[in-house]
Amino acid sequence: MTFRSRGLTALAVLSTLCLGLTACGGATTTGTSGGQTVTVYVSGDTNVKDLWQKTLMPGFQQAQPQYSVKMVFSEHGVNDVTTLAKLGTAAKTNSDPGEDLIDGDFTQAATSGWTEKVSTGNVANLKNVDPKLLEPVQSGSVPYRASAVVLAYDSKTVTDPPTTLDALLSWIKANPGRFTYNSPPTGGSGQAFVTTVLDKYVPAADRDKMVNGYDPSLTGDWDQGLSTLKDLGPSIYQHVYPNGNQNVLNLLAKGQISIAPVWSDQALSSLASGLLPPTVKLAQISDPSFTGGPAYLTIPKTASHKAGALALANWILEPAQQAAVAKAMSGFPVIPISQLPADVQGRFAGTDPNTLRPPYSNQTTADLNRLWQQNVPG
Repeated sequence: MTFRSRGLTALAVLSTLCLGLTACGGATTTGTSGGQTVTVYVSGDTNVKDLWQKTLMPGFQQAQPQYSVKMVFSEHGVNDVTTLAKLGTAAKTNSDPGEDLIDGDFTQAATSGWTEKVSTGNVANLKNVDPKLLEPVQSGSVPYRASAVVLAYDSKTVTDPPTTLDALLSWIKANPGRFTYNSPPTGGSGQAFVTTVLDKYVPAADRDKMVNGYDPSLTGDWDQGLSTLKDLGPSIYQHVYPNGNQNVLNLLAKGQISIAPVWSDQALSSLASGLLPPTVKLAQISDPSFTGGPAYLTIPKTASHKAGALALANWILEPAQQAAVAKAMSGFPVIPISQLPADVQGRFAGTDPNTLRPPYSNQTTADLNRLWQQNVPG
């Protein structure tokens, strides 16, 4: 998610309208009355909604019946900007934001000090999570699953897939019309491809600043990468960059392209459901690899039911729940693979979210989207 600035007055109006949570997306409740109700704001696609509604909410209620859970779902994050504004206002006025736990990209809230700091002191199961995963959010959110962008290819037409970025760029030019990626503002898989090409020319020290902070003066490091992306234009499928991650998968499923960057979890789910043919295989490139990283659970600093939210976040980090999340979402666990059942270990053997290259910060990504639109298409 990329946050774009909007007028404060408009945000204030939207925040007021959405204080009645059901107005910002359908609310679903599970559990018994009389206990503490934890309100969870879920941002994303319907697979994330299903994870909560079918797996996490009933499982937590059964394990800890003193709590009930209410979910407010925002499909594709359409209400995320409004929710971010509510968090900022609530932190500044020491008021209840209306949500107790947030599943979505709210890094800006975490790094702005609007969220509860987490550690093994209040989320004991963080002892099994690599501390590096807490660095991008300054310990202001709990990582609970991870995914990476990988290279998907049709093994019927690609018998020797590229294994490095340079080899991929050469393959694209040698096979015009057989590759594409979604426009960066419309999905993370396209953003990851663009980021990886740009990173080929970005000094390591500058990249660290782009990931962990914001320095607009560093965008000059992207000039050569943007030129490389523009030069690929004639080789892109129909010279068009689709909108969204799913449209790229659809082209791959229909055999209209042979190679594309895709989300690992989305592709694995599509393979399991038959939406992608079994001839589609997944691989990771190197020098550099595509980006990836964890999804986070965020607890507002002024949430009314912080104890329940912390208990829920801690429960999700247990091995049984990590296995359930992995099965439901085809996402990498954030605890050691050795702690999971054998069948899940086999599914994710050789993966490690701690080795994933993190994406740029939200503000840096907003600059990436803008400069890509100005310099690459056309």
